[in-house]
This record gives sequence, C-alpha cells and structure tokens, in this order.
Amino acid sequence: MYGAPNQQNAQKIMLLGAGELGKEVVIEAQRLGVETIAVDRYEGAPAMQTAHRFHVIDMLDGRQLREVIEQEKPDFIVPEIEAIATATLLEMEQEGYNVIPTAYATQLTMDREGIRRLASEKLDLPTAKYEFANSLEELKEAVTVIGTPCVIKPIMSSSGKGQSLCRTEADIEASWQEAIGSGRGNSTRVIVEEFIHFESEITLLTVRSSTGTFYCPPIGHLQQDGDYIQSWQPHGMSEENIRQAKDIAKKVTDEIGGYGVFGVELFITSNGVYFSEVSPRPHDTGMVTLVTQDLSEFALHVRAILGYPVEDIQLVTEGASHAVKSTIESNNYQISGIANALTVPRTQVRIFGKPSTNFGRRMAVVLSQAESVEEASARAKEAASQMNIGSN
Repeated sequence: MYGAPNQQNAQKIMLLGAGELGKEVVIEAQRLGVETIAVDRYEGAPAMQTAHRFHVIDMLDGRQLREVIEQEKPDFIVPEIEAIATATLLEMEQEGYNVIPTAYATQLTMDREGIRRLASEKLDLPTAKYEFANSLEELKEAVTVIGTPCVIKPIMSSSGKGQSLCRTEADIEASWQEAIGSGRGNSTRVIVEEFIHFESEITLLTVRSSTGTFYCPPIGHLQQDGDYIQSWQPHGMSEENIRQAKDIAKKVTDEIGGYGVFGVELFITSNGVYFSEVSPRPHDTGMVTLVTQDLSEFALHVRAILGYPVEDIQLVTEGASHAVKSTIESNNYQISGIANALTVPRTQVRIFGKPSTNFGRRMAVVLSQAESVEEASARAKEAASQMNIGSN
C-alpha cells in the first residue's frame, strides 16, 4: 500500500535523463500513482514538463548526482541516458538505493566495449568482429585487421552519434574525427566493427519482471548515420530467427539482471541472428508501441520496475513511427504542418517540447496504424513530410 504523490508514503521514481522517452515513463508512472522527479543537464527537458519536480545538474559530476539523490531519497533510480557518473550509482546501490535495472547494467552498457566483450567473449553470442583503438595510428591498424568496409563508433555515445561507415583507408581520418568529436565524456577510444551484410535490423524489446521474461513482437527499423529514422511493428521473421533472437536476448538480459524493459538490437542475416547492442531501458525505435500494443514499452517498463505482474504482450494493430528531425539551430523555433500531418488516416503526432533545437535533433515523432506495416510506414512517412521546423 502506498500514498498519493507528495505524501509521506508515496513511491518515488527519479529519472536520470529527462528526454522524450523519459517523458512517457513519467506519464505511465503517474497513472499508477507514483511521485516522479526528472533530472537532466538542462532546464525544460521533455520529462521535466510532466514530472512532479525536476533538478538541473551535471550528471557526470558524482558529487552533484549524490546530492540530488540524497535530497530526494527515491525508491527507484531510473537512468534514461548513458552519460551518468556510474561509479556514484554503484556506490549508492551498495548503500541501499534501487537502481533500475541495476547500477552494473548502467555502467556496463554506458560503453560499447563492456557490452561487446560480455556478449562475445563471456556469453559467446554471435557478433561482428571488432577491435579497439585509442589513437589515429591504432585505428589505422585496427581497420587493417577488420578490413573495409567497417563501422567506426565512439565507445560512449547515444542514438548513433559519432558513428560512420569507413569504406576505404582514405576514410579513416574522417571517421576518427567524427567519433571523437561526437562521443560522450572525454574518451578518445573507439570501436571498429566488421560490417555485417544484414537483411534487416531489429529491436527485440525484452521485459524482465517479477512474473518472468516476456518479448514484444520484433520491431524493424531504418537508421540514417546511425540514428533511428523509422520503425515498424511487427517485423516479419522466420520462426527460427525469432527463436534465435529470443535466445540471444534472454542470455544477455539474464546476465545484466534486474527488472525493466531492455532494447536488444539484432542483425538478421542469411546466416542467422547477430547481437548488436542492448539498452537497459525503453528504446527510441519502441515509440511505435504507443499505438501498436495493448501496453506500450513505457507502461511495461513501469510495471516491471514496480514489481507488478507482466503477462503476454498483445499486438493490437500493425503500425509504424517516423522521426521528425530539425534542419536548423534555434532557441526560438516553430513546428508547422501539424494539421496536415493529422489528416493522414489513423495517425498521431507527439511533439516533444524541447526548449531548443539543432541540426539533426529529434523534435517529434509520427505514429501511424494500418492493416499492414507497409501501409503504416507509408502513412507515417507522409505525415512526417508535412511537418517542418523553422525559426521565427
């Protein structure tokens, strides 16, 4: 039994990172009577607009992070981004705070090296071949080992930032500059991955809960420069590939542990399923579940966090999402074309409300339903094309 928000016996969830995904988590938590606190590095972040309270701190500063946690004393600490002082989270977990899914998971998945070594070297999951480099010279050597084309990424980044396809040796220096210029933190370490010739790439949302492990129907997605543009659900797969995907997801999420939603990214190839990455939180490609499932990934995440039961997840319709990105930089922007987008049948729009924009920043998403994923994808793409981000 728990009290209402802002009362003595209320349950408290603190989000570390207050973006558009966190905003949906806050809304779902409040539907279950939970008190919500949003924390981010800038004021006006999407989840701050809906949470009961918010704080603005440098989340890479362990002292500031500890101070805000000790001030609020949340029942659940829910990291929504990678750039957090994970050493402090580990300390506070040892002191009795509940980090979702675990502080270990947050630390492990904060950098690509930890999760890649876990998947390939400890769990023996099928992955692309990889090497690491700390300098341009080491990168040249690593590319020679892996071969071209290959994918070069910063060890720590989000939403594909800093990722590039290195097609020839002439591209190495540009890929190096892109990686170290876009990674989070001060690391200059990069990963070089074999380019997998995949037929498709999917997100298998995996829910670890008190009642077991459950899987959402696979979500197909299209990326551009390593960042999500469009997703659809369900993605057509053979029964064998679905079995392999679930087996990989179960192994990696069991190893990470804890309760909540995990976004497991996989490559589907002619030779089977390959592990790519995992996020211990709702995934941006999973925003499509807001219109396709009986419970969205955000509702599932909150249920699992609180220890409430999760049962079989139902797909109620086929659907697609399409990101709306900015082509300008502005602190005083406007989004036009919303009415036109909403004339597309069975289509919804979510405006994130970010206080400023820059080139490539995701500012909204379009969600469409249809009798087929092909039609839903076409509708979402058409609606997104009607919307434009401009400056006053």
